[in-house]
Amino acid sequence: MMRRRKSTAKEPTIALINVVFLMLVFFMVAGQIAPSMDRELTLVRATDLEGRAPPDTLVVRADGSLRYRDDPVASAAAFAGALPEGERAEIRVVPDRDLPAADLVRIATELRGAGAERVLVVTERGLE
Repeated sequence: MMRRRKSTAKEPTIALINVVFLMLVFFMVAGQIAPSMDRELTLVRATDLEGRAPPDTLVVRADGSLRYRDDPVASAAAFAGALPEGERAEIRVVPDRDLPAADLVRIATELRGAGAERVLVVTERGLE
């Protein structure tokens, strides 16, 4: 007795390729139909603005020294301890680019140990 082999249906990959191609064409056309911006509109240019650190931030220089509003600060723990309870929850730190990462981690740990719930590091892109 001979057994008949079941013929397996091949997957219609050509149909799948056609569907993907049609979707691609649809989105290309839909993107062209979208209204463009007003040609007379001139966008604001912010590249010429000078980025500055926010005034209520702890600035850490490359040598590890701390400053707050241009006044020297003895330590990160003393800075956080001197803040009122409401301002201690979130402390912003602006580190110098050349500050070693280990020093930044140490300062953030000191701030957290002194009661800061969140320590936010302000970067150059954040100031742009």
